[in-house]
Amino acid sequence: MKSILCVFLISALQSFAANVASLQKLGAKLTETAGVVTQVQVKCDAFTEADFRTLGSFTTIKDLTISGKTITDDTLALLTGLTDLERLSSDGIQLTDDGYKHFVAFQKLKSLSFFHPAFRSEKFTGSGLSYLKALPKLEKLTFAGSTAGDTAMEAIGQLTQLKEFRTWHTAQSQAGNAYLLKLPLTALRIGQRLPEWGKDSPVSFDESTMATLAQIKTLESLELTEARLSAKIIPQLKVLPKLTKLRIETVDISAADVEAIKAALPNCTVDFKPISDADKEATLVKKLRL
Repeated sequence: MKSILCVFLISALQSFAANVASLQKLGAKLTETAGVVTQVQVKCDAFTEADFRTLGSFTTIKDLTISGKTITDDTLALLTGLTDLERLSSDGIQLTDDGYKHFVAFQKLKSLSFFHPAFRSEKFTGSGLSYLKALPKLEKLTFAGSTAGDTAMEAIGQLTQLKEFRTWHTAQSQAGNAYLLKLPLTALRIGQRLPEWGKDSPVSFDESTMATLAQIKTLESLELTEARLSAKIIPQLKVLPKLTKLRIETVDISAADVEAIKAALPNCTVDFKPISDADKEATLVKKLRL
């Protein structure tokens, strides 16, 4: 009996080692804890179905960072055995709205990031993000670099378990920001939409947006980026009773106005990173058309 058990264990270890070697050959960076793989970072551009099955066999993964257009509704389904996942970060995935139903398998997820999801795809409107309602532990969400707009924001507004949200370079409008009022956020990063080429693209974040953000009374941390602001936002900031951290970055604002904001918020740490004239021209003017 012992010999059979030993043979089984040796075979299992050999299979594990072979799978690890297979992922490493594909460029994956693996972290092991107590003899099991708990963290993986990998670009999936060249992944086959078999490669996704191999990745999906590492059911002890807690932290997964993946990227590539090969990540589709079908291939994500091959990863639904990763039920210990607590953090998932993705870039360039090609899911349709229906494909987001596969995230329901990851019941332990606490943090989820989407960078450039299905960029310019008509099969992703953002409505599929509503499937994330079924993740009770999900507290942090990043949604950035997406051509999905207010439909996505409406779906995100249904994720009332969220505590932290980060968004920039999407197609949302000022109206889409209002869906954030449905969330009990303690931390928010908000940036600018990406303008559509050849079309008039109203800004998604400017001083008028602050009237919306001022209604999120649970905010403790706020990051403002990619806009033109002034000390006129002080009244909106002052009505946030729990605000203790404010970061202003890639923003056209005078040093004097920043000092005025600091003086008006004595109980809030204000972290300001000045933008250079070159970056102002390249980012705010040429890229974001502000």
